[in-house]
Amino acid sequence: MPTTDTPATTDERAVYITGGRPLTGTATVQGSKNIALHLYAAAILADDPLTLVGAPEILDTGVVADILHRTGTRTTVVGSEFTTRPADSYFPVVPDDLGRRIRTTAVMAGALLARAGKVTFPLPGGDAFCARYIDRHLAAMVAAGTEVEVDRGRVRARFTGKQLPFVTDAETRAWGPSLGATVTAMLLAVRTPGTSAILNPSVEPEVTHTAALLSQAGVGIEWRGRTALNVTGTDRIQGGVFTVPPDRLEAATLALAAAITGGTVHLDGFPAAAFPDGLVSVFADAGIRLAPVDGGTTVSVPAGPRAVQTATGPHPGFPTDVQPQLTAFLTQAEGASRIEERVYTQRDTHLSALAAFGATVNTSGSVITVRGRSALAAADVAGEDIRAATALVIAALAAEGTSTIRGMYHLRRGYGSLLPKLAALGADLTINQEQS
Repeated sequence: MPTTDTPATTDERAVYITGGRPLTGTATVQGSKNIALHLYAAAILADDPLTLVGAPEILDTGVVADILHRTGTRTTVVGSEFTTRPADSYFPVVPDDLGRRIRTTAVMAGALLARAGKVTFPLPGGDAFCARYIDRHLAAMVAAGTEVEVDRGRVRARFTGKQLPFVTDAETRAWGPSLGATVTAMLLAVRTPGTSAILNPSVEPEVTHTAALLSQAGVGIEWRGRTALNVTGTDRIQGGVFTVPPDRLEAATLALAAAITGGTVHLDGFPAAAFPDGLVSVFADAGIRLAPVDGGTTVSVPAGPRAVQTATGPHPGFPTDVQPQLTAFLTQAEGASRIEERVYTQRDTHLSALAAFGATVNTSGSVITVRGRSALAAADVAGEDIRAATALVIAALAAEGTSTIRGMYHLRRGYGSLLPKLAALGADLTINQEQS
């Protein structure tokens, strides 16, 4: 069941970037957007106040806080602290205007279903570079003992009898284990008596950190390698304080921004070991050095960019959410690079805009080819999703002249202060604050 997103907010702001300045200095990495969105859903289940420290200050955090508030969970966001208190009563209907703006709507619905015994929610949104499938989420709901009805872009689910332990499979035919469906099944199992099993669970950090939060809250979590995740339900979920880990995707973005400009940037407090193994390997092949320094990582490109042959894949492989930014960087590498997109095979919305800068990029099926080194020139372009917009910012940093990058709504969904960080590192940029 695919869905795509049409942004509910029109943001006409643009950033103007004059390229050619090496980035130097130190940057701090925000809390992980993708992990936080799943922790916010888990917070619905807490029976005590729960505070998430290090929450990213992004548009999606505000959207989720509004969803929680309107469905009953009392939510306060102050800076990077996201605090919830259990509801006096739940109104388990995710508003269409909010649910269609984020990709984790089905996960939040799973938590509300576990809490209230029923839920109504719209098909999810998020980035529009591909269809979003929620079949495995719905399969988990059915396995947990609910009736599910899909009609006119909305889903209604309700428990039909006594909740019993269940078994569900998170494997998809196309993309391997579903990250979101694994978390949805976990949240349903948390409130189900006995031990439920999730077969072929995703092991992405979004899943493992949600499992760690639930374990800290008193839920029995048992990993059986990559074959199964057992969850023993409980009637009380403890609150407390949990720290959102730093965003490996923003760290990679900052690294590639530094690398494309030939600069040297230190990622404060972000250890090199926090990068997935697949990313470390690809960066090394591309000439990007990640040096552990003072508990963080110093990024440099001592011998310049190099062409690579690689593929995206599930954790700990090379993340699909860094593919557009890597593609932009590889325009400055001599020779031909080849990236096979094995997670979202249609993820190529950044290519036409990169071509407008003068990049030689094309796609054939799921394979992206980059031929460099391209002399990039300023362009007026728009990003259609979070990572595509970020790739265009990276290209503009290396382009001659002043580029105009539109699509700031998408950038603000995923990055709280990426542009100010780049400016502090020496990027020549200004933001047009006008908004229609």
